Amino acid sequence: MSTLEAIILGLVQGLTEFLPVSSSGHLRIVPAVLGWDDPGAAFTAVIQLGTMAAVVIYFWKDLWSIAGAWLASLRDPSRRGDLEARLGWYLIVATVPIGLFGLAFKDQIESGARDLRLIAGTLIVMGLVLLVAEKVGTRTRELEDLTTPHGVAVGLAQSMALVPGVSRSGSTITAGLFLGYSREAAARFSFLLSVPAVVLSGLFQLKDVGAGDGPGLGPTVVAAVVSFVVGYAAIAWLLRYLTTHSTVVFVVYRVALGLVLVGLLLGGQVEPR
Repeated sequence: MSTLEAIILGLVQGLTEFLPVSSSGHLRIVPAVLGWDDPGAAFTAVIQLGTMAAVVIYFWKDLWSIAGAWLASLRDPSRRGDLEARLGWYLIVATVPIGLFGLAFKDQIESGARDLRLIAGTLIVMGLVLLVAEKVGTRTRELEDLTTPHGVAVGLAQSMALVPGVSRSGSTITAGLFLGYSREAAARFSFLLSVPAVVLSGLFQLKDVGAGDGPGLGPTVVAAVVSFVVGYAAIAWLLRYLTTHSTVVFVVYRVALGLVLVGLLLGGQVEPR
Protein backbone atom coordinates (compact mmCIF):
# COMPACT_ATOMS: atom_id res chain seq x y z
CA MET A 1 0.00 0.00 0.00
CA SER A 2 1.38 3.39 -0.97
CA THR A 3 1.33 6.43 1.32
CA LEU A 4 -1.28 8.07 -0.91
CA GLU A 5 -3.56 5.04 -0.63
CA ALA A 6 -3.10 5.06 3.15
CA ILE A 7 -4.02 8.76 3.36
CA ILE A 8 -7.13 8.30 1.21
CA LEU A 9 -8.29 5.28 3.21
CA GLY A 10 -7.62 7.19 6.44
CA LEU A 11 -9.82 10.02 5.14
CA VAL A 12 -12.53 7.53 4.24
CA GLN A 13 -12.35 5.92 7.68
CA GLY A 14 -12.45 9.23 9.52
CA LEU A 15 -15.37 10.57 7.48
CA THR A 16 -17.52 7.44 7.64
CA GLU A 17 -16.85 5.86 11.05
CA PHE A 18 -19.35 8.01 12.91
CA LEU A 19 -21.82 8.68 10.12
CA PRO A 20 -24.44 5.90 9.73
CA VAL A 21 -23.04 4.84 6.34
CA SER A 22 -20.55 2.03 7.24
CA SER A 23 -16.84 2.77 7.36
CA SER A 24 -15.91 -0.90 6.87
CA GLY A 25 -18.12 -1.03 3.77
CA HIS A 26 -16.44 2.07 2.35
CA LEU A 27 -12.98 0.66 3.09
CA ARG A 28 -13.97 -2.31 0.93
CA ILE A 29 -15.74 -0.34 -1.83
CA VAL A 30 -13.21 2.47 -2.39
CA PRO A 31 -10.21 0.17 -3.07
CA ALA A 32 -12.35 -2.02 -5.34
CA VAL A 33 -13.53 0.95 -7.43
CA LEU A 34 -10.01 2.42 -7.66
CA GLY A 35 -8.46 -0.91 -8.59
CA TRP A 36 -6.49 -1.31 -5.36
CA ASP A 37 -6.10 -4.49 -3.34
CA ASP A 38 -8.56 -5.15 -0.52
CA PRO A 39 -6.69 -3.88 2.59
CA GLY A 40 -8.29 -6.65 4.67
CA ALA A 41 -10.23 -6.90 7.92
CA ALA A 42 -7.13 -6.47 10.11
CA PHE A 43 -6.22 -3.13 8.48
CA THR A 44 -9.83 -1.97 8.83
CA ALA A 45 -9.99 -2.89 12.53
CA VAL A 46 -6.63 -1.35 13.43
CA ILE A 47 -7.08 2.03 11.74
CA GLN A 48 -10.37 2.33 13.62
CA LEU A 49 -8.16 2.86 16.68
CA GLY A 50 -7.45 6.29 15.19
CA THR A 51 -11.09 7.25 15.19
CA MET A 52 -11.50 5.73 18.65
CA ALA A 53 -8.75 8.04 19.90
CA ALA A 54 -10.88 10.88 18.53
CA VAL A 55 -13.88 9.62 20.55
CA VAL A 56 -11.81 9.30 23.73
CA ILE A 57 -10.44 12.85 23.40
CA TYR A 58 -13.80 14.37 22.42
CA PHE A 59 -15.68 12.63 25.26
CA TRP A 60 -12.84 12.40 27.77
CA LYS A 61 -14.78 14.25 30.49
CA ASP A 62 -17.80 11.95 30.03
CA LEU A 63 -15.64 8.83 29.95
CA TRP A 64 -13.66 9.93 33.02
CA SER A 65 -16.87 10.61 34.96
CA ILE A 66 -18.39 7.30 33.86
CA ALA A 67 -15.27 5.33 34.83
CA GLY A 68 -15.00 7.06 38.20
CA ALA A 69 -18.68 6.63 39.03
CA TRP A 70 -18.62 2.97 37.95
CA LEU A 71 -15.60 2.22 40.16
CA ALA A 72 -17.24 4.09 43.04
CA SER A 73 -20.41 2.03 42.60
CA LEU A 74 -18.37 -1.14 43.13
CA ARG A 75 -17.35 0.11 46.57
CA ASP A 76 -20.64 1.82 47.41
CA PRO A 77 -23.77 0.01 46.10
CA SER A 78 -25.90 3.05 46.92
CA ARG A 79 -24.27 4.89 44.01
CA ARG A 80 -25.32 2.34 41.40
CA GLY A 81 -28.37 4.45 40.61
CA ASP A 82 -26.25 7.41 39.46
CA LEU A 83 -26.44 8.06 35.72
CA GLU A 84 -22.68 7.83 35.17
CA ALA A 85 -22.44 4.57 37.14
CA ARG A 86 -25.37 3.10 35.22
CA LEU A 87 -23.77 4.14 31.92
CA GLY A 88 -20.63 2.28 32.94
CA TRP A 89 -22.61 -0.92 33.47
CA TYR A 90 -24.61 -0.40 30.27
CA LEU A 91 -21.44 0.06 28.20
CA ILE A 92 -20.03 -3.19 29.60
CA VAL A 93 -23.23 -5.17 29.08
CA ALA A 94 -23.81 -3.74 25.59
CA THR A 95 -20.27 -4.65 24.49
CA VAL A 96 -20.64 -8.35 25.35
CA PRO A 97 -22.72 -9.34 22.26
CA ILE A 98 -20.27 -7.95 19.68
CA GLY A 99 -17.38 -9.59 21.52
CA LEU A 100 -19.04 -12.99 21.50
CA PHE A 101 -20.22 -12.80 17.89
CA GLY A 102 -16.88 -11.39 16.75
CA LEU A 103 -14.99 -14.36 18.18
CA ALA A 104 -17.56 -16.90 16.99
CA PHE A 105 -17.64 -15.66 13.39
CA LYS A 106 -14.09 -14.34 13.01
CA ASP A 107 -13.33 -16.37 9.86
CA GLN A 108 -16.57 -15.40 8.11
CA ILE A 109 -16.04 -11.73 8.96
CA GLU A 110 -12.56 -11.76 7.42
CA SER A 111 -13.62 -13.56 4.25
CA GLY A 112 -17.20 -14.10 3.09
CA ALA A 113 -18.63 -11.00 4.78
CA ARG A 114 -16.39 -8.80 2.61
CA ASP A 115 -18.26 -9.82 -0.55
CA LEU A 116 -19.38 -6.64 -2.34
CA ARG A 117 -22.74 -8.21 -3.18
CA LEU A 118 -23.47 -8.57 0.53
CA ILE A 119 -22.25 -5.05 1.22
CA ALA A 120 -24.53 -3.61 -1.49
CA GLY A 121 -27.49 -5.40 0.05
CA THR A 122 -26.78 -4.33 3.62
CA LEU A 123 -26.27 -0.71 2.56
CA ILE A 124 -29.73 -0.63 1.00
CA VAL A 125 -31.64 -2.74 3.54
CA MET A 126 -30.19 -1.11 6.66
CA GLY A 127 -30.70 2.32 5.09
CA LEU A 128 -34.40 1.56 4.70
CA VAL A 129 -34.56 0.24 8.28
CA LEU A 130 -33.04 3.51 9.48
CA LEU A 131 -35.74 5.37 7.53
CA VAL A 132 -38.47 3.36 9.30
CA ALA A 133 -36.85 4.09 12.69
CA GLU A 134 -36.76 7.78 11.81
CA LYS A 135 -40.48 7.74 10.98
CA VAL A 136 -41.80 5.66 13.91
CA GLY A 137 -39.41 6.72 16.68
CA THR A 138 -40.99 8.99 19.29
CA ARG A 139 -37.67 10.68 20.20
CA THR A 140 -38.99 11.44 23.70
CA ARG A 141 -36.26 9.67 25.71
CA GLU A 142 -32.86 11.05 26.65
CA LEU A 143 -29.67 9.38 27.86
CA GLU A 144 -30.78 9.44 31.52
CA ASP A 145 -33.77 7.24 30.54
CA LEU A 146 -31.49 4.39 29.42
CA THR A 147 -32.25 1.00 31.00
CA THR A 148 -30.45 -2.35 31.05
CA PRO A 149 -32.81 -3.97 28.49
CA HIS A 150 -32.33 -0.99 26.18
CA GLY A 151 -28.56 -1.19 26.61
CA VAL A 152 -28.62 -4.88 25.70
CA ALA A 153 -30.82 -4.16 22.66
CA VAL A 154 -28.42 -1.50 21.39
CA GLY A 155 -25.51 -3.87 22.05
CA LEU A 156 -27.17 -6.59 19.97
CA ALA A 157 -27.73 -4.05 17.21
CA GLN A 158 -24.04 -3.12 17.36
CA SER A 159 -23.05 -6.75 16.77
CA MET A 160 -24.77 -6.59 13.37
CA ALA A 161 -22.04 -4.15 12.30
CA LEU A 162 -19.58 -7.03 12.14
CA VAL A 163 -20.94 -7.33 8.59
CA PRO A 164 -19.44 -4.58 6.38
CA GLY A 165 -22.15 -2.31 5.01
CA VAL A 166 -24.34 -2.42 8.11
CA SER A 167 -22.56 0.44 9.96
CA ARG A 168 -21.86 0.31 13.68
CA SER A 169 -23.12 3.85 14.29
CA GLY A 170 -26.01 3.25 11.90
CA SER A 171 -27.22 0.09 13.63
CA THR A 172 -26.91 1.54 17.14
CA ILE A 173 -28.52 4.88 16.28
CA THR A 174 -31.32 2.99 14.51
CA ALA A 175 -31.90 0.85 17.61
CA GLY A 176 -31.93 3.97 19.77
CA LEU A 177 -34.52 5.63 17.55
CA PHE A 178 -36.74 2.52 17.60
CA LEU A 179 -36.53 2.58 21.42
CA GLY A 180 -37.78 6.16 21.47
CA TYR A 181 -34.54 8.07 22.13
CA SER A 182 -33.74 11.43 20.61
CA ARG A 183 -31.29 11.48 17.72
CA GLU A 184 -28.60 13.19 19.78
CA ALA A 185 -29.01 10.80 22.73
CA ALA A 186 -28.87 7.78 20.42
CA ALA A 187 -25.75 9.15 18.71
CA ARG A 188 -24.02 10.02 22.00
CA PHE A 189 -24.55 6.52 23.44
CA SER A 190 -23.46 5.06 20.09
CA PHE A 191 -20.17 6.97 20.24
CA LEU A 192 -19.51 6.01 23.87
CA LEU A 193 -20.36 2.38 23.11
CA SER A 194 -17.91 2.33 20.21
CA VAL A 195 -14.91 2.79 22.51
CA PRO A 196 -14.68 -0.65 24.18
CA ALA A 197 -15.87 -2.56 21.10
CA VAL A 198 -13.50 -0.99 18.58
CA VAL A 199 -10.51 -0.82 20.93
CA LEU A 200 -10.83 -4.53 21.74
CA SER A 201 -11.27 -5.37 18.04
CA GLY A 202 -8.30 -3.23 17.00
CA LEU A 203 -6.00 -4.66 19.64
CA PHE A 204 -7.09 -8.21 18.76
CA GLN A 205 -6.29 -7.63 15.07
CA LEU A 206 -3.06 -5.70 15.73
CA LYS A 207 -1.01 -8.88 15.59
CA ASP A 208 -2.11 -9.46 11.97
CA VAL A 209 -0.93 -6.07 10.65
CA GLY A 210 1.88 -6.62 8.19
CA ALA A 211 1.32 -10.36 8.12
CA GLY A 212 1.18 -12.10 4.75
CA ASP A 213 0.71 -9.76 1.79
CA GLY A 214 -1.45 -7.22 3.65
CA PRO A 215 -0.56 -3.54 4.22
CA GLY A 216 2.52 -3.03 6.39
CA LEU A 217 2.77 -1.21 9.70
CA GLY A 218 3.78 2.11 8.07
CA PRO A 219 0.69 2.61 5.88
CA THR A 220 -1.53 1.41 8.72
CA VAL A 221 -0.11 4.03 11.10
CA VAL A 222 -0.50 6.77 8.45
CA ALA A 223 -4.13 5.81 7.84
CA ALA A 224 -4.86 5.67 11.58
CA VAL A 225 -3.42 9.16 12.18
CA VAL A 226 -5.40 10.65 9.30
CA SER A 227 -8.58 8.93 10.50
CA PHE A 228 -8.06 10.41 13.97
CA VAL A 229 -7.91 14.01 12.71
CA VAL A 230 -10.85 13.66 10.32
CA GLY A 231 -12.87 11.57 12.78
CA TYR A 232 -12.67 14.19 15.52
CA ALA A 233 -14.17 16.78 13.18
CA ALA A 234 -16.86 14.29 12.06
CA ILE A 235 -18.02 13.69 15.66
CA ALA A 236 -18.46 17.38 16.37
CA TRP A 237 -20.29 17.94 13.10
CA LEU A 238 -22.69 14.99 13.45
CA LEU A 239 -23.74 15.84 17.02
CA ARG A 240 -24.55 19.40 15.93
CA TYR A 241 -26.30 18.20 12.79
CA LEU A 242 -28.59 15.74 14.58
CA THR A 243 -29.90 18.38 16.98
CA THR A 244 -31.85 20.00 14.15
CA HIS A 245 -31.84 17.51 11.25
CA SER A 246 -33.10 13.99 10.58
CA THR A 247 -31.05 11.03 9.34
CA VAL A 248 -32.87 10.90 5.99
CA VAL A 249 -29.88 12.31 4.09
CA PHE A 250 -27.87 9.26 5.19
CA VAL A 251 -30.68 6.95 4.11
CA VAL A 252 -30.63 8.49 0.62
CA TYR A 253 -26.85 8.20 0.45
CA ARG A 254 -26.83 4.54 1.57
CA VAL A 255 -29.50 3.46 -0.90
CA ALA A 256 -27.90 5.41 -3.75
CA LEU A 257 -24.45 3.97 -3.01
CA GLY A 258 -25.88 0.46 -2.76
CA LEU A 259 -27.64 0.80 -6.12
CA VAL A 260 -24.49 2.20 -7.77
CA LEU A 261 -22.51 -0.73 -6.38
CA VAL A 262 -25.12 -3.17 -7.73
CA GLY A 263 -24.75 -1.54 -11.15
CA LEU A 264 -20.96 -1.82 -11.04
CA LEU A 265 -21.19 -5.48 -10.06
CA LEU A 266 -23.71 -6.31 -12.80
CA GLY A 267 -21.61 -4.44 -15.34
CA GLY A 268 -18.47 -6.31 -14.33
CA GLN A 269 -16.60 -3.11 -13.39
CA VAL A 270 -15.73 -4.53 -9.94
CA GLU A 271 -15.28 -8.08 -8.69
CA PRO A 272 -17.48 -9.15 -5.77
CA ARG A 273 -14.75 -11.08 -3.93
